[in-house]
Amino acid sequence: MFIPSLVHSAEELQQILTLQENNLLQQLTPEERASQGFVTLQHDLATLQQMHALSPSVIVKQDANVIAYALTMAEGCRQLIPDLEPMYSLLDTLSWKDQPLSSRRYYVMGQICIDKPYRGQGIFEMLYHYHREVYQPAYDLFITEIATRNHRSLRAHEKVGFKIIHTHRDELDEWAVVLWDWTES
Repeated sequence: MFIPSLVHSAEELQQILTLQENNLLQQLTPEERASQGFVTLQHDLATLQQMHALSPSVIVKQDANVIAYALTMAEGCRQLIPDLEPMYSLLDTLSWKDQPLSSRRYYVMGQICIDKPYRGQGIFEMLYHYHREVYQPAYDLFITEIATRNHRSLRAHEKVGFKIIHTHRDELDEWAVVLWDWTES
């Protein structure tokens, strides 16, 4: 049985980095990317430590091993990862239900990844529902960006309750901005 929790140690952060590296876009074959999904951004330990000092991310472990993670990026994380500034700037221009996002209580999910042997076992939904359990008292909206060619991830996010609110292209890819409104039932 898998149980989600918040990150508590540097060892868990290091395990996140290993899982992330194994699932980077450039590490996978085109077939793996299409069928299994991928992650785009690679972090370093110092950045993860700073992110987690602001708001810990959610993990799932089997025994002592991190087998899944969903990175939490509260507002203070904006300055930590310069590559994400275009996304944050875009979010500053978007609205949801006729209100600018900038006037709403939201945070960004930085990345989600599940180790291959554990996919399809409900862990994806578990990670997100635990995010909601922990962070809903402080936030109304949960936002992330997904490469539109990452069909597996788009479908999984839709199943949880995320809705596409905007699509755009940058120098890396075409992206869907998705939002989960925690004020709705």
